[in-house]
Amino acid sequence: MTAWVRVCAESELLPGESRVAWDGDTPILVVNLDGALYALEDKCTHEDFELSAGPIDGDQVECTLHGARFDLRTGEALCAPAYSAVPKFPVKREDGAVWTRDDR
Repeated sequence: MTAWVRVCAESELLPGESRVAWDGDTPILVVNLDGALYALEDKCTHEDFELSAGPIDGDQVECTLHGARFDLRTGEALCAPAYSAVPKFPVKREDGAVWTRDDR
């Protein structure tokens, strides 16, 4: 099992905000949706491009490269040109910080 990676202090990730953490070579986008935390690989499954560069609208993130959208809660691809889900990762609050890891 891989070790947890510190993302930021809880106070640095308020509702509607996001941060990117790295677990080795894996970039992980962590988003606070109304107090619930979600973590996805920060890479569009259609094209290798950072999802964190795109807008977050409600519970979706859009890839700015070609407009693919993904559900932040599940990683599910919601429209073309992406058809594969983005890997979802565990995220937790502990000791006043936000943590995640690539558990594949």
